Amino acid sequence: MSRGFREGISVMQRRFGSTRLALAGFVVGHAEIGTDCVFLDVRVAAASATCPCCGTSSRRTQSRYLRQAADLPIAGRRVVLRVTVRRFWCDAVLCRRRIFAERFGAAVLAPLSRKTGRLETIVHHLGLALGGRPAAAFAERLMMPVSNDTLLCVVLRRTEQPRNRLSFIGIDDFAFRRGQRYGTIVCDLERRKPVTLLPDREQATSQAWLANILRS
Repeated sequence: MSRGFREGISVMQRRFGSTRLALAGFVVGHAEIGTDCVFLDVRVAAASATCPCCGTSSRRTQSRYLRQAADLPIAGRRVVLRVTVRRFWCDAVLCRRRIFAERFGAAVLAPLSRKTGRLETIVHHLGLALGGRPAAAFAERLMMPVSNDTLLCVVLRRTEQPRNRLSFIGIDDFAFRRGQRYGTIVCDLERRKPVTLLPDREQATSQAWLANILRS
């Protein structure tokens, strides 16, 4: 890394503060900037965490471990968050969990996820717009590398099942693998959200799905 580039980064951090690069509620302890990747060591700013089982707040730290997650790119560079996750003791007498790891919320960083919520949202929209392989190739160019299989998994996981009666729907083709495998995407036109992905684009499959919705 050149001296001029390092000085530029130092000026940027003094002006904007490295904390602004992190997710809401996190602080940046260290930033490592490479040629095509930025590593950010982050941790939660709050001193306590809430037990996911009983809801009791705890400040007693039992241990810590590191977790890596991809985030939105910065200046044409991939971003990897090295998150320090704390384990806490739960002091509630009747709680079945004595030790728990702090949670960050699905919109920020879901449990076991290797992508932040905001990055997964972008990946989801790319998958809906372009399909599997084309979306994966475009995401690679945007410095958000993701396999086409992972991309399709994100689309399927984030597809909402209808909770209320559907009044207006839109049906169109969806490319699981362009030129080889196609399905059908059904959207709720009132809420402007995808409802389901059908495994093929046969008329009989769509009719069977509609009949099932009408019965329920």
